[in-house]
Amino acid sequence: MMPKPGAPQRSRREPPRGTRQMPQRPDERPTDRHPARTKKKKRRRPGRILLSIFLVILLLLGGILVYLDFSINRVKALDDYPGRPAEAEGTNWLIVGSDSRKGLDAEDSKRLSTGDEAAAGGQRTDTMMLLHIPDNDTKPTLVSLLRDSNVEIPGHGTSKINAAYSLGGAPLLAQTVEQNTGLHIDHYAEIGFGGFANVVDAIGGVEMCIDEKMQDEKTGVTIPAGCQELEGPQALGFVRMRYSSATPRSDFDRVQNQRKFVGAMVSEMASPATFLNPFRLFPLLADAPEALTIDEGDHIHHLIGLAWAMRGISNGGVTSTTVPTDSSGAYWDEGAASQLFEALRTDQPVPQGALVTE
Repeated sequence: MMPKPGAPQRSRREPPRGTRQMPQRPDERPTDRHPARTKKKKRRRPGRILLSIFLVILLLLGGILVYLDFSINRVKALDDYPGRPAEAEGTNWLIVGSDSRKGLDAEDSKRLSTGDEAAAGGQRTDTMMLLHIPDNDTKPTLVSLLRDSNVEIPGHGTSKINAAYSLGGAPLLAQTVEQNTGLHIDHYAEIGFGGFANVVDAIGGVEMCIDEKMQDEKTGVTIPAGCQELEGPQALGFVRMRYSSATPRSDFDRVQNQRKFVGAMVSEMASPATFLNPFRLFPLLADAPEALTIDEGDHIHHLIGLAWAMRGISNGGVTSTTVPTDSSGAYWDEGAASQLFEALRTDQPVPQGALVTE
């Protein structure tokens, strides 16, 4: 049909007026116009996912550490006084196992074979150890203090060293140790009977190899010979036992067993079997704050440093010994003991003559 003269000419491709403009390719979808962008949206970013998981873990660990730091019991154990030894090389911990029955009911006392506090003659320290952590590459040194050794207790004359705790608590005990060793105590940690047993149970027991059957004549605690997992009551009996045919040297054998057990326990606590097992980790986190008592100036990072230093007890990475005494253990050998404490004060290896052969 021929257009009328004077009518505007339309392109063959121009749609009539009023008609909706359709895409040149009706089958083309908007998402197909930018295929590169589509692929970019679908791309996963594992780096960001891993970073997010890592940050969540850090937040959880931070929360746990803050909880522990605020939950641990504290006592003002370390304080300045006239004549206190000056700070020297390295770091010194006073580690105390008290015979406190606090929180134990009659059933617990029977289960742990502890008796009540009145029968025990008041609260004293059942275990005392000094841990020296050097500032150089010398090995840490763990020293047991025999509980029945006679020393000068400030303000109370000469008496057994474990009496200092019952006379003046942690502050007098720390001062007594400082005055008799010449060492400045930087940190203090204490655990009672019940807390000790609970921590051992929380980590599922501690494996120990017992050379011969142990049977305490006073408490009746019996531990068979052989390698086995010691649970709370047995573990407590093991570190306290001194009246049995298996401990003929009484306190000398007992403090040696205490150091062996502490080394095995710390290794167990630091192992993946504990940290990667929620059935052990969470009970440990729940029981540890209630079980421990530390100085007011101590914090969770100090305890981590303590555990890190003690991890080598069981494999020879820590020098273990007892303060040299006479054959009865009642009095310190002044010459050898002075050599021991001087080596610790100056971050030097302990002379062989000042080490108690075990």
